[in-house]
Amino acid sequence: MTERPLGRSLMVLLAVGVAIAIPAVQATQDIGLSAAEFAGQGNQTLRAAGYAFSIWGLIYLGLAVYALYQVSVAPESPTLQALAWPSAVAIAGCGAWILASAFNAQWLSVAIIVVSAATLIWGLMRARAAAPQPPTRDKLLIVWPLSLLAGWLTIASAINILTVLTAEGIIGPDLTWAMIGITVVLTVGGFVGWRLRSPVYLAPIAWGLIAVYVAEQADKPVAAWLAAGAALALVAEALAMLRKGR
Repeated sequence: MTERPLGRSLMVLLAVGVAIAIPAVQATQDIGLSAAEFAGQGNQTLRAAGYAFSIWGLIYLGLAVYALYQVSVAPESPTLQALAWPSAVAIAGCGAWILASAFNAQWLSVAIIVVSAATLIWGLMRARAAAPQPPTRDKLLIVWPLSLLAGWLTIASAINILTVLTAEGIIGPDLTWAMIGITVVLTVGGFVGWRLRSPVYLAPIAWGLIAVYVAEQADKPVAAWLAAGAALALVAEALAMLRKGR
């Protein structure tokens, strides 16, 4: 059995602890701007309904399970080897983003979320190349929790970028930019989901797009329906993967 590096395991555990603790401390101690207040400065171009962010409860639960599993006595695996360090970077980035938004460091928030999303997607692709058919325990306790986070970071990155560009006055809150954002999410999400063969990665993106539809029905109905269509396209892709898997 390959010995699992203690330093690596502790780093992942620390990253998960930071990602969960920082939002709790920031909210309870009323430090700086809340995430909603930060987004409110520039969400006139594209926004998601507030209920969509409840997905963080499921994400945090998955990350906690992943952290505990990777410090357990379970054997080392190619999947964990490929994902451990990228996941530590991405998960720590979730906590760092809360601090950046609290102190209104707008461009830093963009850099953090984009690097976190890209790093985790890269790690998931490495893991798939190393173990195309990982054991069920690795799917449930490693790949699925991290895929859920990667999917949410994908759509959150696009909304974050549009929010900052709008807040900085670089773009105006018009329909064109909203449609570009939705199209980019569909294109990137669909491509990455196909490469990973992961319905779990696609699920939070579709969830977020439906929340965009709900939020934008009144002000930008064209963008809202585009978001709904994009969500349905990703759901169809996910169902096709599941059918093929069977």
